[in-house]
Amino acid sequence: MQRTFVDQLGNELTINYPPKRIISIVPSQTELLFDLGLDEEVIGVTKFCIHPIAKFAARAKVGGTKKLRIDEIKRLQPDLIIGNKEENTQAEIELLMQEFPVWMSDIYNLDDAMATIRQIGELVNREPEAAYLNHLINAGFNDLQALALAKGINQNVAYLIWKDPYMLAGNNTFIDYILRKIGLSNAISQSRYPALTLEELQTLNCQLILLSSEPYPFKEKHIEELQEALPQAKVLLVDGEMFSWYGSRLVKAVQYLFDFQQQLAGF
Repeated sequence: MQRTFVDQLGNELTINYPPKRIISIVPSQTELLFDLGLDEEVIGVTKFCIHPIAKFAARAKVGGTKKLRIDEIKRLQPDLIIGNKEENTQAEIELLMQEFPVWMSDIYNLDDAMATIRQIGELVNREPEAAYLNHLINAGFNDLQALALAKGINQNVAYLIWKDPYMLAGNNTFIDYILRKIGLSNAISQSRYPALTLEELQTLNCQLILLSSEPYPFKEKHIEELQEALPQAKVLLVDGEMFSWYGSRLVKAVQYLFDFQQQLAGF
């Protein structure tokens, strides 16, 4: 049968329900589909959709999130494509919408992320599984927020996602929301992902500098570089997936962020 849905950008799409040939072009949402219990229904993924690795290896690759292989997607003939406003490019999404049903998420906070899980659960006929994931996520982040208050975690932080130039997660981002949820104050007042010089970073007087593992793969050597330039701050490497992935990865993020809060409480 056919069902009509409205995505998070207000686009209406009609699909064969439940869909049997899904292409996911966002890593966190690909992981979500598998954690909801889908398997062979997911026929194509991007080269960055590495979780779970066994499923990744067995699926057709349709390029990167921002540079899709449109011809390969057309060859696969999906009955549903699942993307995200920030992760994917508007021009490519509009091109795909001419031929295929495309459902888009638009996520800035935990409520948006949980809505995405619920709505994708509805799209693929996995509502109970989606509801259970959301129960775990909601309970876990409520506990993290309570722990931040109990431990007095309130450090001023800069979260770096890129080098040359240094780019940081600012306001109106999912990363910013997660930082605040665990008790941290984002030193970056600009919106989205501004670029700052090292000199500008020095003026922020941050207590913490967090170096993300993605999209730029910060390493130990970068800690040394920044620690020398910012001696008043504690510079740490963090798992970027735990701060920026907004699907079922949030369940795993709860434990990671709990351990991280315990570490911060010792500073």
